[in-house]
Amino acid sequence: MIIPPYLKKGDTVAIVCTARKFFKEDAQPAIALLESWGLRVKLGKTIGLDYFQLGGTDEQRTADFNEQIQDPEVKAIWVARGGYGTVRIIDLIDFSAFQSDPKWIVGFSDITTLHSHINNLGVATTHAIMPFTVPTAPESVKQTLHDALFGKALTYQIAPHENNVLGEATGELVGGNLSILYSLLGSPSAIQTQNKILFIEDLDEYLYHLDRMMQNLKRNNYFTTCKAIIVGGMTDMHDNQIPYGQNAYEIIGAIAAQYYIPICFDFPAGHVPDNRALIFGQTVNLSIKKDLVTLSF
Repeated sequence: MIIPPYLKKGDTVAIVCTARKFFKEDAQPAIALLESWGLRVKLGKTIGLDYFQLGGTDEQRTADFNEQIQDPEVKAIWVARGGYGTVRIIDLIDFSAFQSDPKWIVGFSDITTLHSHINNLGVATTHAIMPFTVPTAPESVKQTLHDALFGKALTYQIAPHENNVLGEATGELVGGNLSILYSLLGSPSAIQTQNKILFIEDLDEYLYHLDRMMQNLKRNNYFTTCKAIIVGGMTDMHDNQIPYGQNAYEIIGAIAAQYYIPICFDFPAGHVPDNRALIFGQTVNLSIKKDLVTLSF
C-alpha cells in the first residue's frame, strides 16, 4: 500500500465538492483551521456551484477533482461534504498519475466511494471530518485529523462495549459507510476485505435494511477471511411499525459472530460528534479486551 507524503507547513490543501453543494462562506471555519496548521488553501471551482443538490454538474465536479489530482502544489484534497453524488463521477476521474504522485484524499460518508476505489488502486486515504463538519467538531477530533495528515502516531483507547467480541487482530484497515460499501458491490470500486480489518458506520437507515446490507456482504463472502470488524456510529436508525426485534449492534453482531473474529462496537468514528480520523490502507493493531479497546496505527 502506498502512503502519500505526510503534510508539512506550507503545503497546499484543496477543498472541492464531489457530492453536495458547499459555499465559500461555509468554508471559512475549515480554511481558518488549515491556516492555523500552517497550510495553504486552494478552493476548487466547485465551491459555490449550485446544481440542484450537487456542487456542480458531474462534468464540473469531475474536472475540479482532476485538476487537484494533477496540480503538483496540492498535497491533499479535502472533500467539502458528503450527501450523495461521488459515485456519479468515480468512473470519470483520471487516476492515471495518482499512484506515481499520490496525495491524501480526506472525507467520510459519501466519500467512502473514493476511499474504496483508491484503496483498490493501492493508495491510503484518510477517513475524517470534512469542512462541512468543522464548525461542530470538538477540538480533540480536529487534532486527530492534524495528526493523521502530518504523520503523527495515532493510538485510540476507548471504553469497552457490552456487545464486543474479545480478541486481537493486525491487518490493513478498510471500510467506511456501510450503505456506500453495499452500493459498490460488483463494481471496480468494491471493497476488498481479505485478511483486513473492516470498519463500518451508517446514518439514517431502517433496521431491516441494515440487516439486508449485512446479509449481502455475508453472501458475497466479505466476512469469510476478514480479520476483525470495527463498528462506528450507527446513528439515527429507524424501525417500522412492526419492530424488527434487534438494534443495529445486535443485527451486525449476530451475522459477524458466525465468523469467530474480534468485533468492536461503538468506536468513535462516523456520523457522530467524536469522529476521529482513521487511515484506510494502513496496517493497524486492534486489541479488544474486557476493560479496554485499543486501535494503534
